[in-house]
Amino acid sequence: MELALYSDYAVRLVNTEQPARGVDTLTSLDAVRALFGTGSQTARRLTDGDLTRLRAVRGRLRAVFEAAAGGEEVRAVDLLNALLMDFPVSPQISGHEYRDEDGRPKWHLHIADHAANAGASYTATACMGLAVHLTEHGVERLGICQAPPCRNAYLDTSTNRSRRYCSDRCATRANVAAYRARKRLESAPAGEAAERSGRTAEASQESTAGAER
Repeated sequence: MELALYSDYAVRLVNTEQPARGVDTLTSLDAVRALFGTGSQTARRLTDGDLTRLRAVRGRLRAVFEAAAGGEEVRAVDLLNALLMDFPVSPQISGHEYRDEDGRPKWHLHIADHAANAGASYTATACMGLAVHLTEHGVERLGICQAPPCRNAYLDTSTNRSRRYCSDRCATRANVAAYRARKRLESAPAGEAAERSGRTAEASQESTAGAER
């Protein structure tokens, strides 16, 4: 498996929690097993301690995505580097999984599992995958959904780096909300519409000033 593909481990872990909605699905070992996926050998070593470990790591990984989405490139890298230091990996060259058309091994890097526990193994894999994805595609490819109150993490794989939402569902919901807001503004009396437009502009200026501070 290509190391960049492991970045999905980080996304899946972060998205077990939706803070704005008060939703947390990482509350049992069964939920942790679902993160690992079916057939995972590492998941067989799970203990209650791994649930606690992964919940702690989840917040640190979300901070990486939030820093990246907020344009804090250096901070995002520093946070991810700290995780890589705490959860190192042991890469090995492997060829047993894939063969070319001549039957020869297709050599690739594989993350060997020498971690002390299942939670550390999952974290090391997730962080390494995210690091490879970040260095290959750029920090700006790590995003947080802009359709409130979602705030799910995602990896932007669009060709023009324009993704703003974690899913088509959230994109549709945001577009419908924006359309309805425009229609309300258009149908309002002229004076009320101007007042609303003024309030929107004023709020935008205050938001910009707050961001500059």
